[in-house]
Amino acid sequence: MTDAVAQESKSLVLPGLTGLLREAATSAQTFVAEARPAVKAAVAGPDGRIDRKLADAQQHAVHGFGWYAAYAELMNQVAGWAERLEGEGRFSEIEALLAQLLFSEYAAQLIGGVPMNQGEIVRPAHLVTDRAVMNRLFSNGIMKLMVEGGTQAVKTRIAQRLAEARGRPTLEHTGLDETFEMIRDQFHAFAEEKVTPFAHEWHLKDQLIPIELVQELGELGVFGLTIPEEYGGSGMGKTAMCVVSEELSRAWIGVGSLATRSEIAGELILTGGTEDQKQQWLPKIASAEILPTAVFTEPNTGSDLGSLRTRAVLEGEAYVVTGNKTWITHAARADVMILLVRTDPATTDYRGLSMLLAPKPRGVEGDDFPAEGMSGGEIGVIGYRGMKEYELAFDGFSVPAGNLLGGVPGQGFKQLMATFESARIQTAARAVGVAQAALEVGLSYALDRKQFGDAIFAFPRVHNKLAMMAAEIMGVRQLTYFAARQKDEGKRCDLEAGMAKLVAARVAWAAADNALQIHGGNGFAMEYAASRLLADARILNIFEGAGEIQAQVIARRLLEDGN
Repeated sequence: MTDAVAQESKSLVLPGLTGLLREAATSAQTFVAEARPAVKAAVAGPDGRIDRKLADAQQHAVHGFGWYAAYAELMNQVAGWAERLEGEGRFSEIEALLAQLLFSEYAAQLIGGVPMNQGEIVRPAHLVTDRAVMNRLFSNGIMKLMVEGGTQAVKTRIAQRLAEARGRPTLEHTGLDETFEMIRDQFHAFAEEKVTPFAHEWHLKDQLIPIELVQELGELGVFGLTIPEEYGGSGMGKTAMCVVSEELSRAWIGVGSLATRSEIAGELILTGGTEDQKQQWLPKIASAEILPTAVFTEPNTGSDLGSLRTRAVLEGEAYVVTGNKTWITHAARADVMILLVRTDPATTDYRGLSMLLAPKPRGVEGDDFPAEGMSGGEIGVIGYRGMKEYELAFDGFSVPAGNLLGGVPGQGFKQLMATFESARIQTAARAVGVAQAALEVGLSYALDRKQFGDAIFAFPRVHNKLAMMAAEIMGVRQLTYFAARQKDEGKRCDLEAGMAKLVAARVAWAAADNALQIHGGNGFAMEYAASRLLADARILNIFEGAGEIQAQVIARRLLEDGN
């Protein structure tokens, strides 16, 4: 790069950028805080508490409030990240321009409307009619970033930097320490060698992930990453889990999701199990000696787990299970099921639910479910392959009474709720990985594909897509790491985890969609990885709490306690 080009690109960074970022983030947070009373007034009953029927009738505004709050927190985290880097003298051109572009776009959306999905836009007037509150979104920082922060020159310069680094410049200064970056490098190299070259073939053939790869990941400690050392794990916490999940999901979401079941099982046993259960199960899960699966969802229940009907009756020294489950991932290969059942038949809500640690034999060729009292069938899926999805039927399936999680019946729903924070943080990290893969695949194709004598990368409508992908990935990565840090510090983080999962899932879908668009007709061909990424990205806004449920949970939490 010549001195003249270097000087020109440097001038694209707005003077006092970190101050502008902080001002814009504060304005967004202030708008959310001041809009809260109006939104709450629309859905509160005479006692001042949220009325469920009113909240349902006002879903657009309630969910929209959740989206505005998530945007504000994301901007807050990016501003903090920029301030830390600047204080360390590491806020380089690419970080500055990515933050600048992201804030330019999100500032415009805050004013003009935030897309909850492709067809639903929430606007400030849907939340509040007070012009003084709306004017919070017209602060100097927001306006300057919106008008000057995302010019064509900024997008083009970001795209040039992406081309120079083939998509990975945002990993230079993530804000994590050297230990986490060493972990990232280790798993990036592993994934590049053992997963990326084979992922698309596995996907197209709808194959299970090779068991040898599962065992190798077990030897690397993937399944015991957050399990304490005293129980055979690494005890590294949720931030390490994010880094590993992100890098493995970048290679293929199926491999990146292998540890999700171990994470859920480990968390359930750690938070709700007896000491004997911890000693018995956790070391085996951590080493991948046994593979767990989560068996919660039932036909026609979806997120309404309180209406769950699968029952377990205590007969002598065993619970006898009868009922049906669906969308059970990795069920045939699993050795133990974390099984949510109704142990109190007199109840019709969450109070009669319990969790069982239900061993089962691993499926074999031609017989996926050899256990007595249990049968199942595969559900064909368009993406998120590698572990397979199943419907399960239980008819007299037996579980030892001593395998009741925690030893006390009726605690299942409470135990499950304790795992949602970790599951959603990990899902956000998986979404970041899928989005990163889409950026790299789209970039590679744009640089290699020639049209009218030039690489299509040269066209602004192509490289603008890539620049925006990189900016949004940077943003949700910071929000995800923030949620993980909160969890690692022992703080309640259901709000932060929900925000990270909500926005990251949409970012992954947008990145995958744009990567396919860059491929044109070739992206629609199954032989190209872009088609797989689109299918894989789509599930992220559904599992671990659909986007609608997630936005509602965020909004209700904020409206109920105002934190």
